[in-house]
Amino acid sequence: MNANTVNEILQGLSAPEKYISSKFFYDDAGSAIFQQIMEMPEYYLTNAEQEILAQQAGDIITETGFKGPFNVVELGAGDGSKTFELLNYLDKQNREVTYVPIDISKAAVDGLAADFAQRLPNLTLNPKVGDYFEVLNGRLKSEANPSLLLFLGSNIGNYIPGDALDLLRLFHKNMRDGDALLLGADLQKNPEVIRRAYDDPHGITRNFNLNLLDRFNRELDANFVKEQFDFYCHYNPLSGEVRSYLISLSDQIVDLADQQISFKKDELIWTELSKKYSFPELEGMAVTAGFEVQRHFLDSRSYFTNSLWIK
Repeated sequence: MNANTVNEILQGLSAPEKYISSKFFYDDAGSAIFQQIMEMPEYYLTNAEQEILAQQAGDIITETGFKGPFNVVELGAGDGSKTFELLNYLDKQNREVTYVPIDISKAAVDGLAADFAQRLPNLTLNPKVGDYFEVLNGRLKSEANPSLLLFLGSNIGNYIPGDALDLLRLFHKNMRDGDALLLGADLQKNPEVIRRAYDDPHGITRNFNLNLLDRFNRELDANFVKEQFDFYCHYNPLSGEVRSYLISLSDQIVDLADQQISFKKDELIWTELSKKYSFPELEGMAVTAGFEVQRHFLDSRSYFTNSLWIK
């Protein structure tokens, strides 16, 4: 981790209300644990989005209005399992497409590239490893062909409203007129369904959060003792927010990057926000960020939407 990253982590853990950015979840170990989360029966988001992309791929592509060659640029691609359905449809239609998966995990990108090279040998692949804000910068405007930008998996829900809007404006700024954004967003629904997805009985989400401490031990010479921390989350159906935390189980001092961080017993460290949206909220964000909402694509239970926006 570079100096700016270390300072960001230290700033969060030294704040009056401690926090760790959720972007630090996704080292190679964290990405592997998240694959386990996506396979849980309680975690409906993956299956809902895969259903949409598998059954409505043709309608999605038709609504983009793209007639000739185009790019599919996926931010936070992971293993590409959801996007495979869309790309498989394009392959069967003999569409000329360049797929640009972007992920911060080199292991995830390497695995995706090897898998897709076998399963879709005619697909043009241009994988990128890194922070997608940096990789995206200026890329789409320099492309000769239009782009379909994918921001799937309800990743937009990990940002507080102001930051989510700033992110969408950044997408808009980097896109060409006529480019499309397919945004995955989890919808507000029965609170119990949402609670089970984020507080699973298998303990996988707990491990996902505690891996943050392992990562800091590995990369920042920290000395967190995982047994001295626990995991807690709750869902507020009025705000649509799931918030996840690590809890210090004792008064303790942890060494991290040549500094000492104090934790009080029962002190919380906020690790993740997962916002669930209503359609008016999504459409309001789209308009404010400069997009036109083309269409919402829903799964059979109306749990999830892949919303197509056009610049």
